[in-house]
Formats: sequence, C-alpha cells, structure tokens
Amino acid sequence: MGKRPLVRRRGRGGMQFRATTTGKLAPAKYPNYNLTEKHLGDIIDLVHERGRDVPLAKVRFEDGSISFIPAVLGTKVGSKIQFGLEADISDGNVISVQNIPDGTIVCNVEKHFGDGGSLIKSAGTNATVFSHGPDGVTIKLPSGKFSTINPKNRAMIGTLAGGGVGDRPFMRAGVKWRRFRSKGQKYPIVRGVAQAAYVHPHGGGRHQHVGQSSTVSRNAPPGAKVGSIAARKTGRARIKERK
Repeated sequence: MGKRPLVRRRGRGGMQFRATTTGKLAPAKYPNYNLTEKHLGDIIDLVHERGRDVPLAKVRFEDGSISFIPAVLGTKVGSKIQFGLEADISDGNVISVQNIPDGTIVCNVEKHFGDGGSLIKSAGTNATVFSHGPDGVTIKLPSGKFSTINPKNRAMIGTLAGGGVGDRPFMRAGVKWRRFRSKGQKYPIVRGVAQAAYVHPHGGGRHQHVGQSSTVSRNAPPGAKVGSIAARKTGRARIKERK
C-alpha cells in the first residue's frame, strides 16, 4: 500500500492538522447575563492569546466574575464597560442591537442570542447597524453583505483593535511558520505541479503542468479535491469591445 497524498490526509483530518490548544486563555465571549440586568465591569488587564490578533480585555464585574472580551480601539486598563439595556452608546459597551441606533459601528455581534458573540471578531473589523424592521435588525458586514439577526442579540460598540497586524512583512520563514502554526494552517505550501505524481494529482510529467481540468466538484473526495473547487468561472475576464 502506497503513501496517501497530502491532500487526502488533510481532508481526513487529524491532530497534526488542527489548531493548537496551548497558549489559549478562555473563550472570548460575553458573560451570560439576563437582558434586563445592568452590570458594570472594570478592565483590569489587556492580554494576548496565541493565534488571535485582537487583544483581549480581562474584565472583572461587580459580582467578582472574570471574562475575556475582545477589546475595541481606545480600550485601556482602568476603563469601565457597561452591560444592559440602558447602557450608553459609547465604545466598549455591550447592548442589544434593538437599542442601537441606525448607523452605529458595532463588533463582536451575536449570531444567535446567547452565543456570546461570533460575528465580526477579526482585528480591525466592524459592522454597521443598517436598519430596524419587523423581521429583525439588519447589519452590514465587513464583506458588504447584509444580515438580519434577532433584535435581542448583543453587540459591542466600536471597532476591534489590532487592525493592520497583517501589514507587517515576515522577515524570516521561521516567523511565518509559527504564525501559521498558531492558527492551525499549513506552511510552507508546495505547488502541486512541483510534486511527484504519487503525491499530488497535479504532479508528474515532463514539465510542470496540471495536465487535466483544474476545476473539481464541491463533493470531490479528499484525494482529488485540489485546484479550483466548485469554481463558477475560471480564466481571465475579457472585456468585449463595443461596436
């Protein structure tokens, strides 16, 4: 029995391809407070978590509980944040989107009520509360798409800190390897046409070429799922000349 191709082994999954668990502090989520309650928290520290570009704010609430929440721009040790329906519309406060005016910049939005925040959690990102309607509250995501969510879902006012972290170049391959390793990604990535035929579907041949259609089905098996996966169109877009 020969060696399985790398794409097949990655498709099967395994511990060697999963994101590391060392260096993790705690889930970066909101505490599970009732919507009718109002709580005040003190930011006692700003910490870094492995594999996360956004700094985490270590928040201590009046009941003594500790939570780690993604920090927005302008967060500093000693500042306070508010939880509840009557919280002020200011950076760092967490409020239900039904009480946030249209046009407000928000982040760390709950996709489902009570999940603690799962949308817009990348460094330097934010969303905009677009409109309030009978079906829910519509927000404009960083991608430009619109999403309608439950009015009870909570969101944090402001833009997440840590923006521009990806603009800094990697000066050494080892630094880039550790960066990818912390996020559970593979590095270095070798081109398929540069590999041998038994290692990759694009490998082999007298010279480096794919030798077959590089577009594959979304439901292709792990050993063949390489190239342009479920591509709607391929090739260079050609502009037709107007007559």
